[in-house]
Amino acid sequence: MTDTSTLLTQLSALLGPRGLLTDAASLEPHLADWRALYRGATPCVVRPGSTAELAAAVKLCAAAGVPLVPQGGNTSMVGGATPDESGRQVVVSLARLNRVRDIDPMDMTMTCEAGVILKAAQDAAAAADCLFPLSLGAEGSATIGGVLSTNAGGNTTVRYGNARELMLGLEVVLPDGQVWNGLRRLRKDNTGYALRHLFVGAEGTLGFITAAVLRLFPRARESAVAFCAVRDEDAALALFRRFRDRDETAVRAFEYLSGEGVGFALKHIEGCLNPLAGRHDHYVLVDLASSRPEAGLRGLLEAVLEQAMDAGEVLDAALAESEAQKAAIWRIREEHPEAQKREGASVKNDVSVPVSKVPELIRRSSEACRALIPGVRPVPFGHLGDGNIHMNLEQPPDMDPAAFLARSHDIMDTVNAVVRDLGGSFSAEHGIGRLKTDMMEDWRGGPELALMQAIKAAVDPAGLMNPGKVLP
Repeated sequence: MTDTSTLLTQLSALLGPRGLLTDAASLEPHLADWRALYRGATPCVVRPGSTAELAAAVKLCAAAGVPLVPQGGNTSMVGGATPDESGRQVVVSLARLNRVRDIDPMDMTMTCEAGVILKAAQDAAAAADCLFPLSLGAEGSATIGGVLSTNAGGNTTVRYGNARELMLGLEVVLPDGQVWNGLRRLRKDNTGYALRHLFVGAEGTLGFITAAVLRLFPRARESAVAFCAVRDEDAALALFRRFRDRDETAVRAFEYLSGEGVGFALKHIEGCLNPLAGRHDHYVLVDLASSRPEAGLRGLLEAVLEQAMDAGEVLDAALAESEAQKAAIWRIREEHPEAQKREGASVKNDVSVPVSKVPELIRRSSEACRALIPGVRPVPFGHLGDGNIHMNLEQPPDMDPAAFLARSHDIMDTVNAVVRDLGGSFSAEHGIGRLKTDMMEDWRGGPELALMQAIKAAVDPAGLMNPGKVLP
């Protein structure tokens, strides 16, 4: 087994000064997660400039028995890209693998390396008059490798699916340093096990995604956005059904926002404005889009909202009249995490239930958490159209933040009890990471977890790939 100093010498010779970071100042940004839940240590950060360099580095680390932690944009909400405190785990940043290798508007595919920023991938598709539809709040820093490794969802899942549905093929560096080239652009390829799906959602525990073939779509020629105050959670769901029944293909996003969460955004985010007069307890953001240039979306939006107002479901609505107004409405939604951070300590629950159960999830979870911690402020928001609600809880105004965060697992258990009763999942789109490994035995124990552990043992027998994440 190679000692650390020898390994560093070998990695330095392989990667050069741009490809290996060892000084404290350069390591610092890679040691903690975005939420500051975890802080670790590492002897170095490996920054390969090519798949071949990464493969060679992985071989060196495998020979030395050194664990590896993949890191993309470091935007994990569950500590999935943070090294542990031992100081042995090497961080592997894929930031330099940032090329868009190919775009084919006829095949409607784009081949991107893992370090391509999600927003850059969107822009590259748009430059080819196409659409890469995956969209989420961290798209300015999250990377393609990261969103695939976590099977990210985001705002447009209701229309286009999660990251898994947007991926046709992968290139992966395996734990022993071999490279699997599965960069196939085929819609149909029925040749045994679909290996690409093993790595999507595995959070780097089976190998390093270095590139991917992604599905593209025709870009939107027309869109319409509205911000609505609704009577209650049931009215929000009823409004979604009205749009879905009228034209399911037009619904690009459908987001629920609580009055508390909107209030935090208006309070803490400069330039964030409420397009409606007065404050309400429940809001919905509706985003319609079509690749047809004269799809009549404005008329559809007005007609459905008029019906919902007549039924008492919608209390007020503002329809965006320009691209700037659409962006301003979306900003209220996208700034929710930052606004909650500025308001104080919060406990986040990324959960999903069947779409029909969303109103019950919000009501029952809110009531249960208020009973658990008097004065706690529920801030549910998110993707009502696909059943994924971020059931977040903000500290009581007069409670010490540290004391509130010390109750995190009590709060998560309280929310999860409701989620389980409604047939849901304790992790909808953020993944397991380090935060939720202790829940896996309870929720996915038996044959399901045993299969996962068998796959892990077969692909990574030394257990060097992102240890301590996903599996208990």
